[in-house]
Amino acid sequence: MEQEQKTREEAILKAFLSGDDAAFDGLIGMYSAKLYKVAYALLGSRQDAEEVVQDTFLRAYRALRTFRGESSLETWLHRIALNLARNKYHWNHRRGSGLNVSLTAGDGPDGDSGAENEQDVPDRRMEPDLVLEQNEIGTNIMKALNSLPDNLRETMLLRHVNDMPYELIAQKLDCKVGTVKSRLSRGREMLRDYLAAAGILPSGGGVQ
Repeated sequence: MEQEQKTREEAILKAFLSGDDAAFDGLIGMYSAKLYKVAYALLGSRQDAEEVVQDTFLRAYRALRTFRGESSLETWLHRIALNLARNKYHWNHRRGSGLNVSLTAGDGPDGDSGAENEQDVPDRRMEPDLVLEQNEIGTNIMKALNSLPDNLRETMLLRHVNDMPYELIAQKLDCKVGTVKSRLSRGREMLRDYLAAAGILPSGGGVQ
């Protein structure tokens, strides 16, 4: 699969550099969904994620003729998307807008945030006290994530929201696998401390 992807990338790049601008549509078809998932994980907003994906491909189209091939086209596109999402994230917070996704409410791009993010609670969906409790937990989790440094927050989201393997996260963030594991360990520790201070977890409680 990896070799097939590389071959497709090379064919698209060759055609584009030969003057076939329409070949760029092949990259859009291959990677738009993946880029959207990354942007959504970092921003928690469908509209913002869509804007990031659009801007990513626009910038890539303008810069593709100068692409040096030091990484795969997929990695190159993801780095552009990550930088744009990071800028968008900080711009949102400067104007007072936070992430609007709850890690406990199953509000991912496919309507499912993943089993790691769900709360193990009885099915009492219509009871107001549970709704308030879940909203409070979700709010505190997002505040905790927002309190992390950029590199820790992005690594945590890519791992626990996008469910990316360590090797892929390392490619996206241009670092070593060991660095990814170290950031995850530190991020979980800081998240535990924040949630314990907020009374969401008991002291010494675990965030897997």
